[in-house]
Amino acid sequence: MHFNEVCTLKFQGIEAVKQLKRGGDRERYLLQREAFWIHLLDTLTCYSSDNTQELGRRITLSSKFLCEGFAMSAMSWREICLLTGLVILCYWNSLFCGFVFDDVSAILDNKDLRPATPLQNLFRNDFWGTPMSEERSHKSYRPLTVLTFRLNYVFSELNAASYHLLNVVLHAVVCILFMRVCRLFLDGMSSLWAASLFAVHPIHTEAVTGVVGRAELLSSIFLLAAFLAYTKSRSPDHSIVWTPIAVTVILVAAATLCKEQGITVIGICCVYEVFVAQGFTLPALMDTVLQVLRGKHILPYGMLQTLLKLIVLIISTLLLVIIRVQVIQSQLPVFTRFDNPAAVSPTPTRQLTFNYLLPVNAWLLLNPSELCCDWTMGTIPLVETLLDTRNLATAAFYSLVGVLACQSLRDAHSSGKTVIMALSLTILPFIPASNLFFPVGFVVAERVLYVPSMGFCILIAHGFKAVSRKGASKKISWLLMGILLLTHAMKTFNRNWDWESEYTLFTSALKVNKNNAKLWNNVGHALENQNRYEIALRYFLQATRVQPDDIGAHMNVGRTYKNLNLSKEAEEAYMVAKSLMPQIIPGKKYATRVAPNHLNVYINLANLIRANDSRLEEADQLYRQAISMRPDFKQAYISRGELLLKMNKPTEAKDAYLRALELDHTNADLWYNLAIVNIEMKEPAEALRNFNRALELNPRHKLALFNSALLMQESGDARLRPEANRRFLTYIEEEPNDANGYFNLGMLAMDGSENEAAEHWMRKAIHLQAGFRSALFNLALLYSQSQRELDALPVLNELLQYHPEHIKGLILKGDILMNHKKDTHGAKTCFQRILSMDPTNVQGKHNLCVVYFEERDLLRAEQCLQETLAMAPQEEYVRRHLNIVRNKMAAISASGHVLLPVEGATSSVTEGERKERKGQAVSAEAKQGDGNEKNGRKSSPVESSDNQGQDQSTDLEGSQLDKRTKSKSTKEIKDIEKKRAAALKRLEEIERILSGD
Repeated sequence: MHFNEVCTLKFQGIEAVKQLKRGGDRERYLLQREAFWIHLLDTLTCYSSDNTQELGRRITLSSKFLCEGFAMSAMSWREICLLTGLVILCYWNSLFCGFVFDDVSAILDNKDLRPATPLQNLFRNDFWGTPMSEERSHKSYRPLTVLTFRLNYVFSELNAASYHLLNVVLHAVVCILFMRVCRLFLDGMSSLWAASLFAVHPIHTEAVTGVVGRAELLSSIFLLAAFLAYTKSRSPDHSIVWTPIAVTVILVAAATLCKEQGITVIGICCVYEVFVAQGFTLPALMDTVLQVLRGKHILPYGMLQTLLKLIVLIISTLLLVIIRVQVIQSQLPVFTRFDNPAAVSPTPTRQLTFNYLLPVNAWLLLNPSELCCDWTMGTIPLVETLLDTRNLATAAFYSLVGVLACQSLRDAHSSGKTVIMALSLTILPFIPASNLFFPVGFVVAERVLYVPSMGFCILIAHGFKAVSRKGASKKISWLLMGILLLTHAMKTFNRNWDWESEYTLFTSALKVNKNNAKLWNNVGHALENQNRYEIALRYFLQATRVQPDDIGAHMNVGRTYKNLNLSKEAEEAYMVAKSLMPQIIPGKKYATRVAPNHLNVYINLANLIRANDSRLEEADQLYRQAISMRPDFKQAYISRGELLLKMNKPTEAKDAYLRALELDHTNADLWYNLAIVNIEMKEPAEALRNFNRALELNPRHKLALFNSALLMQESGDARLRPEANRRFLTYIEEEPNDANGYFNLGMLAMDGSENEAAEHWMRKAIHLQAGFRSALFNLALLYSQSQRELDALPVLNELLQYHPEHIKGLILKGDILMNHKKDTHGAKTCFQRILSMDPTNVQGKHNLCVVYFEERDLLRAEQCLQETLAMAPQEEYVRRHLNIVRNKMAAISASGHVLLPVEGATSSVTEGERKERKGQAVSAEAKQGDGNEKNGRKSSPVESSDNQGQDQSTDLEGSQLDKRTKSKSTKEIKDIEKKRAAALKRLEEIERILSGD
């Protein structure tokens, strides 16, 4: 029997080496030929010495080199192009998909992608951008994967197509590397079939089309590269080549930094070394070990080399594991029973369910017809008893794997080695996600089958090779393999469209599984994002029916009711969610680990009820309850700080924010909120320092940019204007459609007397926000200050069209009409409209008195000024003007004229008979023309910057009325014109008008 094996090996080896020679690679040909004949000679020597055990191992070794002879033939460009073409045909439509499901957290919400975030944060935070030290961290440490996301962001920011394109390219690279690995165990055609099946398998859709699946793609590239490097760690003369081993360790570390399962390639290398490179079968290995332990034989040199290599691999693995444990700070992530129900189930339910999940995953590889993006919660019911018929599937799975493993471990031929490596590629990378040794945050996840499917594809290709040796079966097997590839490719292409949006993804999942409340919730979220609250509510309510104890579903119901302005129903839903939370036992320490997102029920409920000022204490109690349950719950401190500000307790609010900063001093939002508290406490210098700290952590923090620049502007310090201007410019880069940024740039320009720039920014703000009150008023004021009063009128008309109640605008318009248009009737209309809205408005009342004076209706002017004085007895200028009118009336009476009311008078007193009272300016209002506030800050952009609260009035001092009321001489008319010219010189400037909040 041994002689026949040797002869067969000799024949196959000669053919393999000839084939390699025909390939044109002479160097590899010579090297492989030498290695083959050396091993064949060793084999014949063993045969002649009748050492049957060593003979079997040598035959296996020569078979290994025979396999390497096939493998070392270089892949042709046609094969590479074929695989790449298959990948493109299956996945080109993924470029039209957006960011869905986990992509939102990993890409859209992940600050680590932004260039402003320090690069070292990638190595401190988890895959989702959460610090590894926080309990809410998922503990998934994948900095190299996040680095590729960051590179995507640098080149295309949040253009989803670029992220999907890179995923497709990486999948093509994996397929090419996988084919290279297949050449180690399969012939050329079988390798091509295996790689083609891998390229089109529908189970990979989640890993390729889902952007977060890049972790699998990158990890697979380094995993395959590490394995290929390790296969070169032995030279033809049996000595160890250490360079490939060192490269292997480095690549394993890189694979692990892309995704945790990358470390399992060490196990694959160990299997390869023992059963393929050294050619041991399990019986031979056990027999050798037993003989060495009994002292009958010394350890063979080949086994010593194997042990040395294995020790290096194991030590490297242990070091990587220790580093990984240090990174997660010896803490496992917090998962709820909704993420993985079996993980919190008692024995034997937990064990039975987890073992049943193995055939479930195998079935997905074998028949990927019903794919689902989320297999958590009630998707797979728990296996609670041994009598559950699903245990038969578990038993059948273990039986099949056991038979394959036993047969291949006993088989010294190349077929057995192929099966061994296929099983190791399938089983070992799946172990971290199997739940068998430690719980993970999911029940089944299709993307974790990306690497295990490699072993599955090798098994399928190996079986294809076995059944296609004869004529009839060969044709049938080729036909079946073609149909398999075609159907899989079509399924993959169609499956990609499911990932187009969150709505399409989750609705497709509901077609497969209607028992998962999370899917109902996610469809509701997708509809909620489209503001389709009524339909979203139906999905959220269905989620509560599918999983009545799902806290998140009840929270979603409450939030949707709130969006529909149904506060009572929202509160009831939040109360139901709160009742499902673990209850605190008085007098005992609360020790239950609660997911932070569930604790948000307290935050949401408190945020809802604090809208009622009479329930602020109740809201505060909810925040404190959340803090008592988790003293490290940062969001509770933040929300409580906001509430305490509303309750006018800035000192306590400051303490809350300082406590939150103890938990996370690198959080820019916390420094920003603390600065808001400083503003409330009248500590502008400290506020500015805290704004600056926020900007040090996040230079593009929009609210900190805006409000710090505003604080600098309000300080009136001209030295701070350039920095304030820079921050406003940065703000509008981040928020190019926010009119407030342009408005405040205009106000800064007005402060610096840069009228052209101020006009530009004001016009830009008005363009972005039609009817922007503050921008319109201040633009009109700018024109008025620049002696362009007639340009101000159209702006004031636009302002009053949108805001007819704008009193300051009416005052300014009335002043321009009276002083520059000589339209006392129009001015009177403006002032009368002010008094119709606010009869107690002293400014409007006084200016109306001036109009009566202009119209020579001294009786009305006197009565009007008396009423004004009664309204504002402290205003000395009103009393002075009243005396002027009375003196004028007395002079007219002394001349023998009778004073009568002037009905419908329209004539205007000349400019020489009146002048503006300097120092009395129109008081402007706060900027809140758009109704928006910046995170609760009360200090907002304002309409101007000084002389707050002053009134614009018309001074009557020095006015001279003609003693005659019916006619004027030419001389008198000339005198009036002279006085008008003199008055115009005194009216060249209108005082700057300021307002504050």
